[in-house]
Amino acid sequence: MALYLIGDLQGCNEPLQRLLRSVDFSPSRDTLYLLGDLVNRGPDSLGVLRSLSALGDAAQCLLGNHDLNLLGIRHGLRKPHRSDTVQQVLDAPDCEPLLDWLRHRRMAIHEHGWLMVHAGVLPQWSAAQTMALAGEVEQALRGPDLAGFLKAMYGNTPDQWQDTLAGAERLRVIVNALTRMRFCTADGAMEFATTGSTQTAPRGYLPWFEVPGRKTAGLPVAFGHWSTLGAETVASGSGLLANTLPLDTGCVWGGCLTAARLGSKPGQFELIRVQCPQVQAPG
Repeated sequence: MALYLIGDLQGCNEPLQRLLRSVDFSPSRDTLYLLGDLVNRGPDSLGVLRSLSALGDAAQCLLGNHDLNLLGIRHGLRKPHRSDTVQQVLDAPDCEPLLDWLRHRRMAIHEHGWLMVHAGVLPQWSAAQTMALAGEVEQALRGPDLAGFLKAMYGNTPDQWQDTLAGAERLRVIVNALTRMRFCTADGAMEFATTGSTQTAPRGYLPWFEVPGRKTAGLPVAFGHWSTLGAETVASGSGLLANTLPLDTGCVWGGCLTAARLGSKPGQFELIRVQCPQVQAPG
């Protein structure tokens, strides 16, 4: 049995299939953990959703910001961006069952000694609290008022967690932390505009994993979302970065699609990469 963590696919199904062939993946024996942003920007989001949903429990998938965006577009709450490539999903005869499968994916996973999220974990959250809060969003996604949840999900405020938050504001902060965050202050105020390397942190902000006293610091955390960071970290061969493993290595931008085959102990892994053609121009 082999366990693989895989970074952002963003609609790049052909590299995914090459990666699976390169490791001789067997759904009866092995398990994939996909770290979100399954769709969008790449050429074959429909193929990705069909491939992963067909794998059943052998593919454990997180939701990223692009996946939630697809659900928002489907419900008429978001207009497609000029660089979005999800129309093939919306036009497909199996669109509804695929999107129903998508809304039942998870927001965080804590298994095999790893915490897995798409973007980040606020420094004030323990692993247990992260999982509990992720469960609140999952319940809303799977509930009868999906459109209502999606409509209230968008926005940058509140930008900071408070235990007293309730309703739409509470869920919005959870979603933003788990699917959008890169930088935050020492007390957990998030910033969403900056997308560059760790050296581009706005004044007063840190990469979320560098905040002193982060409650998940003792647990290896795997995440995607941050392609500049993932590409630099994997290329340098530096291993874990502050006990985190960034696995978005820019597949859709002409980088690599990267999988981490987990070792027998938490924090142990071996990287497997396949080169990808650039299918989306930056900007």
